[in-house]
Amino acid sequence: MPRSKSSKRWLQEHFDDVYVKKAQSEGYRSRAVYKLKEVDVKEHLLRPGMTVVDLGAAPGGWTQYVSQKLEGHGRIVALDILPMDALPDVDFIQGDFREDDVLHQLTNLIPERSVDLLLSDMAPNMSGTAAVDIPRAMYLAELAFDFADKTLKPGGSMLIKIFHGAGFDELIKQARTRFEKVVIRKPMASRSRSRETYLLAKGYNL
Repeated sequence: MPRSKSSKRWLQEHFDDVYVKKAQSEGYRSRAVYKLKEVDVKEHLLRPGMTVVDLGAAPGGWTQYVSQKLEGHGRIVALDILPMDALPDVDFIQGDFREDDVLHQLTNLIPERSVDLLLSDMAPNMSGTAAVDIPRAMYLAELAFDFADKTLKPGGSMLIKIFHGAGFDELIKQARTRFEKVVIRKPMASRSRSRETYLLAKGYNL
């Protein structure tokens, strides 16, 4: 089947992308690693000894970076609906985060109120129609927020992908009732045409 003009354009953009080339040269699994890395450098999110949960982890760029930063000291649990190649010191669950049995698998791996950092780069398969895509994306962000609210230890942090649109302001408002610091980040590696941003919340309060 011949490729559409839009798919050809995406492929050209992808292979010309400076972050794609950088990830390849530095041995990272995806360009997305530089989104997390930029926020971590500014906010000092990661340190050895932490328990980190990474939602929407495949192909594993964020998890790979977390593993490097924890230096073999800590706990990493990653989850995605897609398969992900194994990484040292990482427990991986393949499944749909929206399903109860998958959520139970995840919570069974982490003691109650033990998570230092919840990461979520989850996003739905995009149709290109904002009226459909944004509510789906925000639903995943809300699920990630609820999970963080149930599992973070006092003082913990979360970094989750959110999209500008319906539900955005409400989620920010909710976060401000639970965390001491709440900011929105748009890392340089996040493509300018994308509606994605990242909600960073630090200092969780029970």
